[in-house]
Amino acid sequence: MLKNSLKPHFITSFSNYNQQQCRYITKVRLKWVKNKTLDHIIDKETDVKAAMLVKDAIKRSPTSYVTSKTVCDWQKPLGLTFPVVRFLRRYPTLFREFPHFRYQNLPCFSLTDVALTLDEQEQLIYDSNELGFVEKLCRVLMMMNSRSVPLKSLYLLKWDLGLPDKFEKLVVEKYPDWFRVSKGSNGLPCLSLVEWRDEFAVSALERSGEISGLRGNDYREFKKGNTLLTFPMSFPRGYGGQKKVQAWMEEFHKLPYISPYEDCTNLDPTSEVMEKRVVGLLHEFLNLTIHKKTKRNYLRSLRGELVLPHRFTRIFTRYPGIFYLSLKCKTTTVTLREGYRKGKLVDPHPLALLRNKFYHVMRTGLLYRGKGVNFLSPEDCLLDNPQGDEAGEHSETEGDECEVEDGSWEGEDSDISDSDTD
Repeated sequence: MLKNSLKPHFITSFSNYNQQQCRYITKVRLKWVKNKTLDHIIDKETDVKAAMLVKDAIKRSPTSYVTSKTVCDWQKPLGLTFPVVRFLRRYPTLFREFPHFRYQNLPCFSLTDVALTLDEQEQLIYDSNELGFVEKLCRVLMMMNSRSVPLKSLYLLKWDLGLPDKFEKLVVEKYPDWFRVSKGSNGLPCLSLVEWRDEFAVSALERSGEISGLRGNDYREFKKGNTLLTFPMSFPRGYGGQKKVQAWMEEFHKLPYISPYEDCTNLDPTSEVMEKRVVGLLHEFLNLTIHKKTKRNYLRSLRGELVLPHRFTRIFTRYPGIFYLSLKCKTTTVTLREGYRKGKLVDPHPLALLRNKFYHVMRTGLLYRGKGVNFLSPEDCLLDNPQGDEAGEHSETEGDECEVEDGSWEGEDSDISDSDTD
């Protein structure tokens, strides 16, 4: 009964491709290109994420502080490349250090007034955008094969998706007709979708096509079946002018667009149509994130539910006009290129703007640490546009180098493969 209630009611536009699963798209091997601007953003936001996670841990602590002994094992979970205590001491505007009342040689850290003010603003954003993250959870679950996700995997994505603490309890209590927590086949708790939501089963690419259709005929023709939606492309320097790449992308766009919310079980997993469906699904998933990016390992934990191929990393490097794969901070992060313009988010979420404030406070503390002066007050955190470091200080294509060759894409020849460890 549950399965039938969750089945999407779509008339698929790719039935003809089930009869002929030929692979005719031109094969082009692309060399990975480094993008200094996006790498800089990833580097910056890694520190912001670590600081805000520590802030949340201190807030949850019954003593309202943590000791250096407590945080010494947090380096890997926080994604840091150096000790946590050293990290906390870099940002005195957020974390106040003091000796333990009983053990004088044991450093302790609590939140400053500025950090508490930022936390209050964060909670206000969660409260005012409740329906937004509820819709986002619905969309994530609707993309899953079983319409459910292990809570362990959702906890990994909590920062990227902009979910509040204890989000699973909130949505189950307030929206029992939408969500429920149950045990999965492996015995782990999962968040499941109770009822399919047709109003959410429209991808970001389809919505953007509908909006652009107000100024042209592309979307109207797409609805008639005469043309197809195309992914926005932003190639690294040297790719866009290549005739072979242009021909390849034209053939790729001629394939039917398969919505990530449609059933794909009747598609040949080795077909080009299935490959485009995977591109569309990853495009939609990254669109749901706050910063239009996430770690590859987080996607890997959902590979089975998202019906992704075993070596799906090649999708990111095969379509460099859509995705960017970064090796910054000793991990592999995938970013949606269209989400950024000149080093800034095109359409920043309120949480992204708050995290920019957090970075401004962190950078101020780093510049003026050790001088014994309070350079920021809680009132400074109320500024809408604090002056801080701009990711756009680098050219969008600074340092890009590329190489295009004939031949099929093989993982063994790629600069980045699925065997990379995070």
